[in-house]
Amino acid sequence: MTKLTNVVVLDRKTLTAIANGEKKFDNRVNNTGRPVNKKSARYKRLAKQAFYADVNSKFVSGKAFKLSNDSAQEFRYTPSADGDGGCLFNGIGSHECNIDYIGRTKATGYTFVLNKRVKVELNLKTLKFVS
Repeated sequence: MTKLTNVVVLDRKTLTAIANGEKKFDNRVNNTGRPVNKKSARYKRLAKQAFYADVNSKFVSGKAFKLSNDSAQEFRYTPSADGDGGCLFNGIGSHECNIDYIGRTKATGYTFVLNKRVKVELNLKTLKFVS
């Protein structure tokens, strides 16, 4: 007769605790029963949506960002008090432009250069947030 090595003997106290839900004896609630297919279109779509939501929340919360990796200048979004748009400020706190629309992947605004209105468009997907 061989000795079993993976057998766990449960006493009456442990069995009643498991039956009452006070103690968990395995991790079945976290297992969906199916492997994750990371190549599926649904998985890719959900990952993209999560990325867009993350980038948008970082921008709206005012986290500092650069326009590209090699850019030395940092910018920060600050919402207006009435909740309608906001402003971009550079790293030293100087006003850069007004933001009038923030979408899922794009923010648009305007600034004035030599008394002419210039449109500004930021692609949130390409911004590099400073950690």
